[in-house]
Amino acid sequence: MIETTADPVAEARRYVQNAKDVLEENGKLDLETGCYEDSKYVKSAGHYLWSAVLIILDAVFDVKNKQRPHPDIKDYRSEIVKRDRKLLTMINAAYETMHITMGYDGNLSKDVCQGGIHLATDIIDRCATMLVKVA
Repeated sequence: MIETTADPVAEARRYVQNAKDVLEENGKLDLETGCYEDSKYVKSAGHYLWSAVLIILDAVFDVKNKQRPHPDIKDYRSEIVKRDRKLLTMINAAYETMHITMGYDGNLSKDVCQGGIHLATDIIDRCATMLVKVA
């Protein structure tokens, strides 16, 4: 589980900015193909984006499981479905895009990376409104 901060929304946004910075500063983009040249930076960006999502989810949902030291995606899904099915759809897409396609596979497509950034931002915005309602 990712450590929670005093302002999880700002922290999650910082991680999204880190993902953007990695791609802008290090990810060489081939304009002809619309693909990055090195999967290393795409993978880093994917990990930053998925971490941003986990930070905000940990702030909104109680996913602590006494049997496992770290929550599983199934733990998040079971908590999210109780409150917001649309958010669950977004999380499922984020898991596939950020964690699997970018983070593990290193998909070089600029469109995939931009989609991950956009999705992470949307999830943070949606969860931020949930935090306001709880407070």
